[in-house]
Amino acid sequence: MYYCIVNPSARSGKGKEIWNKLEYKFLEKKLDYRPYLTKGPGDATKIVRNLMENPDEGVKAPFKIVVLGGDGTLNEAINGITNFDDVLLGYIPIGSSNDFARDLSYPKDMDDLLDSIVKGEKTRSLDLGKLTYNNMTKPLSRLHDDEVSSTRYFDVSSGIGFDAAVCEEALSSGTKNFLNRIGLGKLTYGLIAIRQLLKADKIPCDIELDDGTTVHLKRFIFIAAMVHHYEGGGFNFAPKADLTDGKFDLCYAGDMPPARMMFALPFSFFGNYYWIKGIGHHVVKKATIKTMIPMWVHTDGEVSVKSDNITVECLQQKLSMMC
Repeated sequence: MYYCIVNPSARSGKGKEIWNKLEYKFLEKKLDYRPYLTKGPGDATKIVRNLMENPDEGVKAPFKIVVLGGDGTLNEAINGITNFDDVLLGYIPIGSSNDFARDLSYPKDMDDLLDSIVKGEKTRSLDLGKLTYNNMTKPLSRLHDDEVSSTRYFDVSSGIGFDAAVCEEALSSGTKNFLNRIGLGKLTYGLIAIRQLLKADKIPCDIELDDGTTVHLKRFIFIAAMVHHYEGGGFNFAPKADLTDGKFDLCYAGDMPPARMMFALPFSFFGNYYWIKGIGHHVVKKATIKTMIPMWVHTDGEVSVKSDNITVECLQQKLSMMC
């Protein structure tokens, strides 16, 4: 049985249309499948959790779950998994960023990708990030209190500060949908990033690394725990990230003027920015970040709360992927 989690709003409302074209593959191959169309934020998490806690009669682990959506839909689905040993996950990227898929050499044609998933000849185990809110503020109004947990998983990256603020604005404004409609969705994060940089507050922070070292920044701009290479629609913040080593690349920018960060952004897009003064980089299994005031935090571009104290850690090869 293939459980298909479909975000009909992906790619500015084209998700359902794309699913309708792909569904014939299941019919053609006479496969058992069940589609679930999400209706709003957090829905994919609830669907997956319910599937695992109340399995169909006769269906046993591993549960085969295929997600059609963007990085956010995939993140929600992952956060609904109650036992990762019981799940084989397939992913068909139809979002505007698709940072998760950039590292994985997926077939560009969706039909070919789905064929590869259902053949089941190729599986891989990937690292997964875990974020713990040691303190958090009231959730966003678009979420219910029961949808906010003190821990969240992430498969691409988690960040606090500037990059999270960019994600929050992209989700809450109409910029992303507008650019998607005119075919320029990949510009969303770049345009918002410039605006956020110009108005960024001067906030100090401490980064406690797993070797006991503490990095203090008088004014930090962003801190990102990168499991994969890219975030924000293609910014190559961690060009040497290993997806299976049980560690993430902790990248940060601080104690630098906004103009220098503006200078760094184009270099970061091509993965060549560590040489710029104010950019830091460590490869760690775990880190705790404390900021003077609560800041937006994101997991794979999804933003739910602000926090002034978070811990990020890497779970080695926790995620089993089909294809």
